[in-house]
Amino acid sequence: MSAEVKRCGWCGTDPLYIKYHDEEWGKPVYDDQVLFEFLILEGAQAGLSWITILRRREGYRTAFAGFDVAKVAAFTEADAERLMKDTGIIRNKLKVNSAIKNAQLFIAIQKEFGSFSNYIWGFLPEGKPVVNYFKSLGEVPARTEISDAISSDMKKRGFKFFGTTICYAHMQATGMVNDHIEGCIAR
Repeated sequence: MSAEVKRCGWCGTDPLYIKYHDEEWGKPVYDDQVLFEFLILEGAQAGLSWITILRRREGYRTAFAGFDVAKVAAFTEADAERLMKDTGIIRNKLKVNSAIKNAQLFIAIQKEFGSFSNYIWGFLPEGKPVVNYFKSLGEVPARTEISDAISSDMKKRGFKFFGTTICYAHMQATGMVNDHIEGCIAR
């Protein structure tokens, strides 16, 4: 009889959640397109559960031009109206408009720092992932001083739907921080 596989409890038993937990969450991402994808998805998640967004991820991919930041940054008012009718995404006018504006700001950061990856990873000590050693989900913070600093800087630049809690979730999703609990198979 084999030992039971241990995972972080937040992923539960939903196959989509388990796949995301095992294959993506906490794995370092340096690719700007993937970082942009998570910026869009995390902003859409505000006030909702992450599984709600994961289930609509392909809808977001289609609606937001494959997460091509240049295409999203060029979206017009007509595109925003089209998105508000798209049942494959969360149809919230503030979130839709912020995704377009955030794409424009994302490009400005790319121009300033060479890449969004250079910018965001630059907030981490030596640009390396923070590896935490938590024994339970209850120990995992909702924000940190680093997420406060990133969120504050991005807010000054005009980003919306990227407060410190969303920022920390983005950091977890893109492996800037590894919060897999001790003993988790994805650690």
